[in-house]
Amino acid sequence: MTSESAAARQSDAELYISRRFDAPRTLVFETWTRPEHLNRWCCPTGFTIPFSEGEIRPGGTFRTCMRAPSGEEHWLSGTYREIVVPERIVFSHAWHDETGRPGHETVVTVRLQEDGEGTRLTLHQAFFASEAARDGHEGGWNETLDSLAAYLAGLAGQSHA
Repeated sequence: MTSESAAARQSDAELYISRRFDAPRTLVFETWTRPEHLNRWCCPTGFTIPFSEGEIRPGGTFRTCMRAPSGEEHWLSGTYREIVVPERIVFSHAWHDETGRPGHETVVTVRLQEDGEGTRLTLHQAFFASEAARDGHEGGWNETLDSLAAYLAGLAGQSHA
């Protein structure tokens, strides 16, 4: 195997998404680290979070159920590896199989940088077992970040009321 093919394979196993939000970095960070916020937006379009538990701290674990519009439930869990206020959140992420056991684990890193009056979010997730898994997560994360943008806009509207 050449180093070029190894590099190509590695990039196929990683996901990078960057978004800008019209909200202060401290608020965006809070939406990722406070359950009263997180449980209201952190799922793809049309999904809900009927159950979520965990401790958002380094070493803390979480377990969440996302319910699809069809009613199908998708369980996931992970461990928070690093939390740097208000810059970075790193956690593991594993979907559960039908018996409730966690499957292949990836690591998600969310970085937040001030960007003028707003915040630049960069999400990195690695290493996927397949290109299809990566592509599925890309769609899910993009819809989830759309939900975050709408949620932040709603919070901004409340603060000016």
